[in-house]
Amino acid sequence: MQIKTLFNYAIKFKGFIVEDIKLDRSRNELVVQIQPRKGSKPKCSGCESSGSVYDHLKERRFILPPMWGIKVILIYKMRRVDCRDCGKVLVEQVPWSIGKSPVTKEFATLLANWTRKMSWKDAAYFFNVSWDIVASSVIWAVEWGLAHRSLEDITAIGVDEIQYRGGHKYLTLVYQIDKHCRRLIWIGKEHKKKTLQAFCDFMGPDRCKKIEFVCSDMWKPYIAVIAERLSQAVHVLDRFHIVANLNKAVDQTRRDEAARLKKEGKPAYLKKSRWLFLKKKKNLRGKSRTRLRELLDMNLRVVKAYLFKEDFDHLWTYNHPNWAGRFIDAWTRDVMRHRSLPELKKFARTIRDHKELILNYFRAKKKFSSGIVEGFNNKAKLTIRKSYGFRSDKIREIALYHTLGNLPLPLTTHRFF
Repeated sequence: MQIKTLFNYAIKFKGFIVEDIKLDRSRNELVVQIQPRKGSKPKCSGCESSGSVYDHLKERRFILPPMWGIKVILIYKMRRVDCRDCGKVLVEQVPWSIGKSPVTKEFATLLANWTRKMSWKDAAYFFNVSWDIVASSVIWAVEWGLAHRSLEDITAIGVDEIQYRGGHKYLTLVYQIDKHCRRLIWIGKEHKKKTLQAFCDFMGPDRCKKIEFVCSDMWKPYIAVIAERLSQAVHVLDRFHIVANLNKAVDQTRRDEAARLKKEGKPAYLKKSRWLFLKKKKNLRGKSRTRLRELLDMNLRVVKAYLFKEDFDHLWTYNHPNWAGRFIDAWTRDVMRHRSLPELKKFARTIRDHKELILNYFRAKKKFSSGIVEGFNNKAKLTIRKSYGFRSDKIREIALYHTLGNLPLPLTTHRFF
């Protein structure tokens, strides 16, 4: 079987034929010469209508996916079209090309598949191309995927923000967290009201009405927009951030007490005890468990805060919102009675103010929580951390969509089994 037969079997370009295939040993390249079929008319790159040939340009080289470790180069003389509809002479549109890029759609799809598994720099190294070629390939693949994805079956979303570039620069990320599909669906700059308003405008009123559950943290701009634009949805407050805020209150209590004990000449009491009070008791082993037991026998404010923290964890064991509501009322009432726990009292007031939104977690049958969103956020932060070569905000967003968007990609013949 000839190489030409294999090539025609793997890759077909409608309206074009393979004239010749040669192996250039000096460059380690398989050179494929392409010609238009006899009698075929070129398509205008502006309006895609057929027209007459005006003239031919110089030969152009296009990169195809490698075969057996050998570069495959497609060579073709582009025709210029005398287009009546456009009233201009334009270069023809060919089925393998992406604009003026030297990369074919087949090779761009291959690069886009591999960059989901490795960094862009590594993909450029292994396929012996420049970083810019990899970037342009991923951009094309993401734009194709965004144009061909479906947004019609979204009933549950998660909203959160991540920090980037240091300082107070944020990206608002909206994820679909349905059981049948979990993906990144939208990215917005900053974390203000107008940011989430822009997401609702992007989705449109019909799609917004189909959303049944929204999971977010206690950020006021998010709560306001969700109540205004997604009022029909059950708004579930982020369980992860609730527990994180409680841990911050306990840790601040420990810091304040450690400073007080240092002034009294007892600095060793709470030395290296931070994680003893932040971890769950069942997760402590050996010396850490013994040390915690010793600290619990002392009459310290942080010990009281720790006991309240451990007691609060019982909230998540309830299944019915009424019983969970009674527990929140009792727990906050007990905390507010202690004058020596200002940080914990501040947290208790927050819980009281957002009680109904917290109970929505139980009304949603515990099906939706922040665990999914936080998992996506960790992947997003990892993608941004690897983005030292990303030269613009657009490239950063492209990388996030490519990694987390679960976007469809054009079919490729280069699949490894």
